[in-house]
Parts: sequence; C-alpha cells; structure tokens
Amino acid sequence: MKAAHRRYVSVLAILFTLEWIVLAMDPFDRADWALENVLVVVFVAALAAGYRRFPFSRTSYTFIFLFMCLHALGAHYTYSEVPYDAWSADVFGRTLNEMAGWERNHFDRLVHFTYGLLLAYPLREVFVRIVKVRGFWGYFLPLDLTMSTSMIFELFEWGAAEMFGGDLGITYLGTQGDVWDAHKDMALASLGAALTMSIAMLSNMALRRDYAQEWVESHKTK
Repeated sequence: MKAAHRRYVSVLAILFTLEWIVLAMDPFDRADWALENVLVVVFVAALAAGYRRFPFSRTSYTFIFLFMCLHALGAHYTYSEVPYDAWSADVFGRTLNEMAGWERNHFDRLVHFTYGLLLAYPLREVFVRIVKVRGFWGYFLPLDLTMSTSMIFELFEWGAAEMFGGDLGITYLGTQGDVWDAHKDMALASLGAALTMSIAMLSNMALRRDYAQEWVESHKTK
C-alpha cells in the first residue's frame, strides 16, 4: 500500500477522532449520544479491521469521513436540536427555516440524504472490486444495498425506541411529530444514492470506451 495513501487515511482518522472527542464532551443528551454512537463504534472498528485486506480509495474514505462528521454533529446535539438556524441567523441575519419555508429541524433529513449520497460510492467499490460486478449491476446493486440498509436502520431505530421507551426513545427516533418520518428518511437516502450512481454512470459513460459493451454484457446469462 502506498505511503501517501496511508498518510491521507491517517489524517482523516485523526481529524474525525478529534471532532468526535470534542463533540463527546457535554452532549445535549448523554443517553441519546451513547445510543447514536453504538453503530459508529461498530462501523469504525470494521473499517480499521479491514483496512489492510480491503483499503478503499481516497474518494471513498473522504465520503465516509464527511458522513461520519455530520453524524457526530447530530449525535452531539440530538438530530432534532442541531442549531443550524442559529448559525444561519448569525451569518445571514435570517434563519434557514425562514428562507426555505420549513417548520421543523431538517438536519436529520440532510444526514439521511447524505447517507445515500456519500456511502453509495464506497459500496460500489465493494461490489466492483470484490464481487466483480460490471455494467448495470455496478450501479444498481449499490443503490439497492443503500436502500435496504436505510430500511434496516429505521427498523433498528424502532426497536431501540421500543426497548428504551420514554424520553430517550422519542429523542432517538426524532420524528418531530411526522408520522411519515421513516418513509421520508428512506426516500432521501435512496435519492442520494441514485444521484451518486447516476453521476458515476455518466462519468464512466463519457470516459470509458468499453462502457457500452460492458453494459450489454452485464445483461447476458452466464
């Protein structure tokens, strides 16, 4: 593995660790923060364990880093309390909700969208480099897995809320009174993944001479 690649990944890991430590100090709701970070610990441990066997590209590690930073911010404040409106008012003199006509805190919607937007590309790397899918399947399967894992996470949220109940369960779910919250979250994750896969497809279509042939062959019965 090239030293430059290792240094780049190390810098991202250090930056995320520093952000995580800072945001772990005095979170808005310690119990919710701990619950939000269960999957983070599992995910980071899996990335670290698989680093030598399957190192992702710099692009994928960058996308993962950006998503994890957004999640750490949401876990610190709880997703429904991230004060982006206050930050917007300080910079622009008006809140973002006022400018967009929103009535709820939409930080959770942003993170669900970026889940698809940022993590579909690393999933595509797994399918292309390990499963060796080509053509149509190299774009459809990452989209499909993003959609299914988004659904699984909503089920995880539901189970955790049922298990812990009370204020912690309500805070962790973060529906803010929207009965269609889970559906909208899954739809946004799917939209983000579809956008990333569309960009990847169009880029390969423009840059790769064998794109059309590979696309046709991916539909042939083996």
